[in-house]
Amino acid sequence: MGSQLERQMQRSELERLVAMTVKTYPVGNETPLEWAMELAKRLAGMSGGLPSTDLAEVVVAQLCFSNNNPSMWKFLHQAVSCGLLYPFHVLSLLTSRIIPYRTSQPEAYRLYLELLSIYTFSFIPLGTDASKKKIAKSVDVALQLSETYSFQVFELGHAMVLCLFSIIVHLIDSTLDDLGLQMGSKGGACEVTKSEDTQRMDIDFRENQVHKTNEFHEQIRRTNAFMCLEVLTKLTDNKRALGLLRLVHLNLPEKFNGLLRKMEFLEAHRLSPNLKPLSQLLPKLSTNIRRASVLECQLSKHQLIGALLDNGSCKLASPCHSVAGRFNCWVAFDICMEDAMDGKQFPVTSAIDILQETIITLQVFNRASWQETFLALWLSALRLVQRDRDPLEGPFPHLEARLCVLLSIVPLAIARVFEDNLTFYSSSLREGTTPKHLNPDCERGKSGIVLTSRRQGLISSLQALGQYHTLLCSPASVVDASNNAAAKAARFIRRAKNVKDGIDVGDYSEVFVKEGGDLRHLIVEACIARNLIDTLVYFWPGYAPASISESHSSPCQRSPWSSFMDGAPLTDNLVNLLIRNPASSLAEIEKLYHIALFGKEDEKLAAAKILCGSSLSHGWNIQEHVIHFVLKLLCPPVPPNFTESRSHLVEYMPMLSAVLHSATTIDIAHIISLHGMVPEVAAALMPLCEVFGSLVPTSSLKMSTYNESSTYMVFSLAFLFLMRLWKFYRPPVEHCITGRGGAIGSELTLEYLLILRNSRIQFSNGDSQGERIGNANLLRSISDGPIYIDSYPKLQAWYSQNRSCIASTLSGLRSGNPIHQVANKILNMIYGRLTRSGTSSDNSSTPSCITRGPSVNSAEDAGQIPFLPAWVILEAVPFVLEEILTACAYGRLSSRDLTTGLRDLVDFLPASLATIITYFSAEVTRGLWKPVPMNGTDWPSPAANLMSVESEMKEILSAAGVNVPTTTSGVLPAMLPLPMAALVSLTITFKLDKSLEYIHAVAGPALENCAASCAWPSMPIIGSLWAQKVHRWHDFIVVSCSRSIFRQNGEAVSQLLRSCFTSFLGSFHPSTSLLSTGKSVNSLLGNFISARGLQPPVAPGFLYLRSCRTIRHIQHVNNVIVALVVEFSRNSAMQWARTGSPRLKSGQPSLAVAASQAKEVATLGASLLCIAGGLRLVQELYQETVPTWLLSAGKGKWGEASAVCQILEGYAMAYLLVLSGAFVWGVGAKKPSRGLSRRSRTLGTHMDFIAGVLNGDLLLECDPITWKAYVSCLVGLTVSFAPIWIQEVKQETLRILANGLRGWHETELALTLLERARNCVIFRIAITKARSLAKGCILRSHVHLLILDYWRHDLSCHGSQSSNKSWQNVSSNKYLKLESHWTLME
Repeated sequence: MGSQLERQMQRSELERLVAMTVKTYPVGNETPLEWAMELAKRLAGMSGGLPSTDLAEVVVAQLCFSNNNPSMWKFLHQAVSCGLLYPFHVLSLLTSRIIPYRTSQPEAYRLYLELLSIYTFSFIPLGTDASKKKIAKSVDVALQLSETYSFQVFELGHAMVLCLFSIIVHLIDSTLDDLGLQMGSKGGACEVTKSEDTQRMDIDFRENQVHKTNEFHEQIRRTNAFMCLEVLTKLTDNKRALGLLRLVHLNLPEKFNGLLRKMEFLEAHRLSPNLKPLSQLLPKLSTNIRRASVLECQLSKHQLIGALLDNGSCKLASPCHSVAGRFNCWVAFDICMEDAMDGKQFPVTSAIDILQETIITLQVFNRASWQETFLALWLSALRLVQRDRDPLEGPFPHLEARLCVLLSIVPLAIARVFEDNLTFYSSSLREGTTPKHLNPDCERGKSGIVLTSRRQGLISSLQALGQYHTLLCSPASVVDASNNAAAKAARFIRRAKNVKDGIDVGDYSEVFVKEGGDLRHLIVEACIARNLIDTLVYFWPGYAPASISESHSSPCQRSPWSSFMDGAPLTDNLVNLLIRNPASSLAEIEKLYHIALFGKEDEKLAAAKILCGSSLSHGWNIQEHVIHFVLKLLCPPVPPNFTESRSHLVEYMPMLSAVLHSATTIDIAHIISLHGMVPEVAAALMPLCEVFGSLVPTSSLKMSTYNESSTYMVFSLAFLFLMRLWKFYRPPVEHCITGRGGAIGSELTLEYLLILRNSRIQFSNGDSQGERIGNANLLRSISDGPIYIDSYPKLQAWYSQNRSCIASTLSGLRSGNPIHQVANKILNMIYGRLTRSGTSSDNSSTPSCITRGPSVNSAEDAGQIPFLPAWVILEAVPFVLEEILTACAYGRLSSRDLTTGLRDLVDFLPASLATIITYFSAEVTRGLWKPVPMNGTDWPSPAANLMSVESEMKEILSAAGVNVPTTTSGVLPAMLPLPMAALVSLTITFKLDKSLEYIHAVAGPALENCAASCAWPSMPIIGSLWAQKVHRWHDFIVVSCSRSIFRQNGEAVSQLLRSCFTSFLGSFHPSTSLLSTGKSVNSLLGNFISARGLQPPVAPGFLYLRSCRTIRHIQHVNNVIVALVVEFSRNSAMQWARTGSPRLKSGQPSLAVAASQAKEVATLGASLLCIAGGLRLVQELYQETVPTWLLSAGKGKWGEASAVCQILEGYAMAYLLVLSGAFVWGVGAKKPSRGLSRRSRTLGTHMDFIAGVLNGDLLLECDPITWKAYVSCLVGLTVSFAPIWIQEVKQETLRILANGLRGWHETELALTLLERARNCVIFRIAITKARSLAKGCILRSHVHLLILDYWRHDLSCHGSQSSNKSWQNVSSNKYLKLESHWTLME
């Protein structure tokens, strides 16, 4: 009670003091210092200090409107200019009191606008925190900020941001109301209404005005609306307003979007009579406000750091300069696609998802339009196809997989970019993280306009693609398909013309094209099939071929698919035609699926073969749907009325066998993996393995080992396919090596595959909540429930035994053990055959250790096939292998008999190959077996071509820039460990038959991985043996052998990486542009994989991509790439900074070109790094490699260098770091699936390291210029390209970074960094902005604002009249104009 009374007394004293001051205030132009000093002296005795909130409230209360006279306005202005009142506080009080009475008090409203124009951005230092809180509270109460924005205003920064925004909203609402515009649309889809606080303030009804009319008032009122927009335009054009409005956009996007809608409403009516005079101001005002939603780091381009970060977009060169002459900043597309062609890898992440993220990332980092982005994407995919025009022969994916990328994966990735646009944009708005360059074609950022922009970019890129004739040349296998696509366009145009002319051509009028089709026609058809574009593209000039022929075909010449859909029976002839010709519609595939499940017995097998034929390999327009139905065939439903006790899967055995035979081929399996279906396929194979591995084969089936309906065959196909997906054959040392799309932090396991599959099913079921995984709608139709390995006890038992076999040697078995008995039966089966056939060598005998047990019964004599389930046989195979290997080592069994016995075992149960590989690989790794001579007597000899193979390997490595000493097998015979010799001898006995491709697909990678555990000569020996067997695979085998050196030789890896950089970047010539040196993607990856005779040689990039995942010490790649990025970026800067050249300065390369090359260096480094180790290497780059480089990079390492060299070095390292993180984490709010939750921790660790250095906790060895450039560019790149990352950094770390940047005079960058922070941090930077501005704002004592007297020169004649009367006597509007000499010095 006492404090309230004291406050009332203090307020009364202030009112008296103000009245006395105004009364004695001089009317002339004398200096206000005297009365200001006197007033300040009297206020000092009162509590609260200066500026005084109580004084402001008293002055405004009297001014509105009990004492509304010129002297009071002059007093108010002088009090503000002298620092007695806080400008923002005064403006907030005037806003709440004057705007509601703007009609009855137009002169006061005019003066308020003038003061607003002058004082809005006048920030003066405040002394105590209590004063700040008091002002903030008063502003909050005056404008009701907390109530309006549902945000408790505690700090001055909060009040400043919301006060400015509220003033802008109030003024716009008031202007709309004054102009007679209704804020809403009746029945419209979107209504725009006044803000609640404006409605509360709008209490000045015209019908109740006391000062009803006179000409002067009406003139003021008419011009006030114009002046209001003028003031708003001036305010919003200020960069300080831009910063404060951006905070509203970041934290209160709904409110900010409401303001945007008001501006759209104004613009829509700018041609109305009331708004015509304002039509020139509205676009400027609207543009100013929308700039606040553009979250782009705007640094001074006159500073070097700002110029680096503003390095322009990467535009594609004209095709007339050759494709190799284009900018290299899109190289990640080529590397990503070529890496996807590695047939040994089955990534669990879809190539569609990886490519989609790469598209968005490169579009953002290159600041490119969507046309440039999509054109670069298509060119990379075309190069991928052309690289395999003359392929090597061998067991690896060929043209089918590359065409799948061009015509299926790329269109699906673009469709994902389109689909994710709405979700990504809306979520970015909620998070406040939408940079301008994410939508460079659309300033407004409306989702529909952005989507149209992306679609238009795709259409433009396809039009521009027609200029690249060389790349569009169709491979021989798809010439007919290209011509058919061109004929479709010509037929469409012909029919459209006939319809227009009223000509009826009948139902069978066809247009044929013998030539003129190219890959662009296939690309366009793929895009049309996925609704990315429409058929209007057929009318592009030159798209449809000019040379066509037309004929009327008879029904017998119709498409086989048309006959099939019309109900024609599946005869052998029709089946063969359907297998060779891909389906063109989803309805055809669905019909096949239903026949395969529910048709007649003879039709089921035919339908399965058709579905897995060309429709799966060449049906690009519907390929994802074909894969879906193939997967569903592997999980057939229970037949109706099925009552048998055995599994229903047995009923589908012929169909399953046909599907598995096709799906396990190398090309088809790789296509399935490209679509990201590895976890789903693995989950579908597990029940097949469990069921068919548990069946006891009947006597009619046990001898039919190659019969498609064999129990063992179906089990073996499913089991070996599952093993390929799991990559079971890797040596134990590789279990910790992970890559992009692989397991994170542990080996890839069956459990991990099931976890991925279950998580996708879960996300697909929750798709309504906004989560989407690839093919979510397809996954839901396959299975809705989770699957665990515990559901398959037989598979789990073998899985555990397999891991035990890898971990340790086998333990002995007691006589009479069931496994002991099974092993005896297998040994008797194998070597009983040898004895009866007489093929056993003289020095061999049947292994005897295990055969001491009970003899087999009469029904299963020696040499007879045992009646056992496959799982039982697989359980005993390791003990059989140990026995026969021991017998061979001690001379009881010849090497030839050993090989023959192993081959018989594989022929009997092909699935046993997996156990053989696992056991032999583990034994080779343990190194317990002595080497055996490969002399041609005991074991096959490689002597015939070993030296030739080694010589060709050396040539390949030398051509790739790798020259390291190798251990040759100069002394013959060559030696191999016994398990390795047995394994390679077994594999060269397999026939090269298409039906055995599922065997070669397992044996080849396993043999190569097993050789990694041997000494260097092992791979040439193995390659020589295989080259002798398959002459047409010679080139493929030699290239594969050449890769083996990179597994353990770090120096070879370093040289290969250097060759990659050199081939891509080339040497710099001062007289030419960096981008016209002839070095590009084709030099890095090659125009061809390798032509006949290995001429031209294998490109270094191609060699790296096929070797990088097998490098033993993968951390070495990080160190080498960092060193190369530093070296090449320095070299580019040194070329620019050269002195002493006789050339004119104009002949020297520009700094922009040097910076572009540094960017290309970093882009190449990031691409190669992510491909080699993915998330793991990126984490190490952030947490160890770069910090170590900064801590240890001494000044003397590179000698003396200019400041520009050091700056570009820091820029390149920052670009490498941020781009690498973007590749694995993405740049949006939604993290890629492979990124999981590691981004926050990894990024936080690195930012904490930088903060520690800035705090002085750590000492660096690198040059200070390099350090400053690195930190500035790192922050600038992050806030520009990946602003969402900033929200995951600790607040204290951000504060330290911001302080450090301000210390380097990078104030704008520091403020931008804080703007991207979490909501709880963002508002606090408003006061930081105020402080930085206050330091540059000096209020000069002699500056004063002269408010023109409202009296005429004959004021004395009207002195007795009221102040309101004096307002009316003013005859001209110019006397109400404030003339200001205010200046703000920055």
